[in-house]
Amino acid sequence: MKKTEKKDLTSLTKLGAGKKNKPSKKLEVFPSKTKNQYLVELFTDEFTCLCPMTGQPDFATIKISYVPREKIVESKSLKLYLWSFRNEGCFHEHLTNVILQDLTKALDPVWCQVEGNFNIRGGIGIKVTAQSGERPSNI
Repeated sequence: MKKTEKKDLTSLTKLGAGKKNKPSKKLEVFPSKTKNQYLVELFTDEFTCLCPMTGQPDFATIKISYVPREKIVESKSLKLYLWSFRNEGCFHEHLTNVILQDLTKALDPVWCQVEGNFNIRGGIGIKVTAQSGERPSNI
């Protein structure tokens, strides 16, 4: 397996010291360096969005799991992507599926799953799990 090379960094614009970043819908990727199948898991418990009806804030833990094919999502661009939902109103079910669709478009993974575990509000918590592809049995 090859290590990260300088050419792998040429398309990454969000990563780097001293850059002032803003929320962004752009998911940046870099190449996977192995043909082995492996699992990547990313998560945050700092996700926020707005209720589309009331404008009240919703808080969630988002977990992304995927088996890469040729591309890996760069984590800072993912952070800025998730941040972009902070002032948007969207039902939890739609939001989880939008994140899945955007990731599968950017990555073309073997398998991808997005879990949105939204905090209790009004006495009810909501957990939404959406996936694309088939998870390999050996992962």
